[in-house]
Amino acid sequence: MSLLHVARSWALVTTLLAGLVGCATPPPSAPQNDFWSGRLALNVAAEPPQSMSAAFELRGNAREGELALFSPLGQIMAVARWQPEGATLQQGERTFVYAHMDELTEQLTGTALPLPALFQWLRGMASEVPGWSADLSGHGDGRILAQRLTPLPRAELRIRLQP
Repeated sequence: MSLLHVARSWALVTTLLAGLVGCATPPPSAPQNDFWSGRLALNVAAEPPQSMSAAFELRGNAREGELALFSPLGQIMAVARWQPEGATLQQGERTFVYAHMDELTEQLTGTALPLPALFQWLRGMASEVPGWSADLSGHGDGRILAQRLTPLPRAELRIRLQP
């Protein structure tokens, strides 16, 4: 796997997890179509270890939505979009197409991300997922910690939401 592919993969993972695991107060008129923004940090216990941080914006729900990652200067690094008909990842001028979000996240991380559970975590609700652990004790302060214990490599995602 090339270094570019690894970097692209972790950028998307960070984007997906960050937006999906973050938290904020949802708009009262759209309880199933929310918006979250803030900063995230992802550390992966791979060989060699990898880490990344970015600002993010997430709109939508587990069925359909959009997640954007931003550089420290506010430039868009990647945008993932999903709906029942499929998922896409856009990085600059390049667009990658997948049959569904499970395929997109599995291709990039080695396992499908628990999208429905991630949106539950966003709302501050516990949701059990094999291989994952979410600490929601800081949810009221806009902080969430999620860890992937299996499959390896282990990963730790820290979210800090904008007030």
